[in-house]
Amino acid sequence: MRKLLIGAALSAALFAVPAKAANIVEVAQDAGTFGTLLAAAEAAGLAGALAEGENLTVFAPTDDAFAALPAGTVESLLEPENKDQLAAILSYHVLPRELASNQLPGRQIHIRTIKSGGDRLLAIEKDAHTGAVVVDGANVVAADIRADNGIIHVIDKVMLPSN
Repeated sequence: MRKLLIGAALSAALFAVPAKAANIVEVAQDAGTFGTLLAAAEAAGLAGALAEGENLTVFAPTDDAFAALPAGTVESLLEPENKDQLAAILSYHVLPRELASNQLPGRQIHIRTIKSGGDRLLAIEKDAHTGAVVVDGANVVAADIRADNGIIHVIDKVMLPSN
């Protein structure tokens, strides 16, 4: 009888459908501190890519990070005529591969963003002693938040690509 129960349990485990994990957009929605980022991604036409893309790393500015921009900046970027500029800024926050904090060396490195075109590099630096990570002047305040299609690192500043 015991063997039968063990066999039934193993069969159920083997054929059980795994629960669908949340994608990057769903994880950000659930966190409740990325409303501006999500609205911006929607306005820029990038929300679908963040939800459906694979093996992404997102450096996600919080609502407070967006609020720290000069007055009127966010509202201006959300205007339809600024869609390309907004998309460029948001793309600067995304890497086309997963990069966990434990993969960073204890020095500065430069990594291409998702829409680099060869010239958009993020400077990422990990302090070898404290483990603190800084990305183009933004502090990573929470690292390695897993989603089923990538990793989110929460940052305290909106990074603006230089011209």
